[in-house]
Amino acid sequence: MSNLNLIGRKGVGGNSRRIARISLEAATILLFILFMVPFAMVVLNSAKTSKEIIYNAVAMPESWGQLWTNVSLIFGNRTVDYLGAFVDSFLITAISLLIIVVFSSMAAWVLVRNHTKWSLWVFMIFVAAMVIPFQVLMYPLVRWMRVLGTFLNFKLLGTIPGIVFAYLGFGSSLSIFIFHGFIKNIPYELEEAATIDGCSHQRTFFQIVFPLLKPIIVTVLILNGIWIWNDYLLPLLVLGSNGAVQTIPIAVTAFAGAYLKQWDLILTSTLLAILPVIVLYLFAQRYIIKGMVEGAIK
Repeated sequence: MSNLNLIGRKGVGGNSRRIARISLEAATILLFILFMVPFAMVVLNSAKTSKEIIYNAVAMPESWGQLWTNVSLIFGNRTVDYLGAFVDSFLITAISLLIIVVFSSMAAWVLVRNHTKWSLWVFMIFVAAMVIPFQVLMYPLVRWMRVLGTFLNFKLLGTIPGIVFAYLGFGSSLSIFIFHGFIKNIPYELEEAATIDGCSHQRTFFQIVFPLLKPIIVTVLILNGIWIWNDYLLPLLVLGSNGAVQTIPIAVTAFAGAYLKQWDLILTSTLLAILPVIVLYLFAQRYIIKGMVEGAIK
C-alpha cells in the first residue's frame, strides 16, 4: 500500500511539473507574439500606400513591390536627407562606442586595482548615477553644454563632438559597472609581472589587461550601440530637429508634419532604421548573454 501511495505521489508530482512547464511555454509564446506584433505591423504597412494604411492597417499589402517604391521615395526626398542622417547616426554611434569603451575600461581598471575608500565611493557614485532619470537632467544638461561651449569657445550643441560627449557621460555608468565586475577576475599577478619587466601603467593596461576584456567589450558595444542608435530624446535636445547634424530617429519624425502624416514613409523609414540593429543583435546575441553573465558573476 505504501508503494502505491509513493507511486501515486510521483504521478501527481510529474503531472504538476508537466502542467507548469506547459503553462510557462504558453506564456512564453504569448509574450513572443505580443512583442512581435508591433514589428509585424511595421513590416506590413511599409509595403502599403498611405491610403491603404488608413483604410485597413492590419490587412496584407496589395503589392509588396510598394516597399521598394517607398524606399526610393525616402532616399529621393528633398526635404529629408535620410542618407545623411544614416551617415550621421553611424558616425555618432561608432565614435561614442569607441570613447565609451576606452574611457570606461580604464576607469574600471583603476577603481578595481586601487583598494581605497575613495575608489569604492567613486564606484558607488557611478552605480547610483544609473538610477537617475534622464528627464531630471535634460534641461540642465542643455544649459550646461551651452555655457561650457561658450567658455571653451567650442560649439557643443548641434555638433557631433557635443552629442558624443553627452553619450560618454550617460553611457559610462553602466559600462564601468560591467567592466568592474569582469576586471576583478583578472589575476593581478599578470600586471605585477608586466611591472617587473618594466611596463608602464599605460602599457600594462593596453597590452595586458585590455586584450583580456574582449568578451565584455563586445557586450558593452552591443548594449550601448543599440541604445545610441535608437535614441531620440538626447539627440533632439543636443542636435535639434532642424540642425545640420541629424540622427535617424529625428529624420523619421520629419515625415510627420503638423497637418499631414506620411504613414507609408514613416513606417518604411522606421523599418530601415531597425534593420541594422536586428541584424547586429542576431549575430551577437550569444556575446550579450555570455558577457552579462560573466560580468555579473565574476
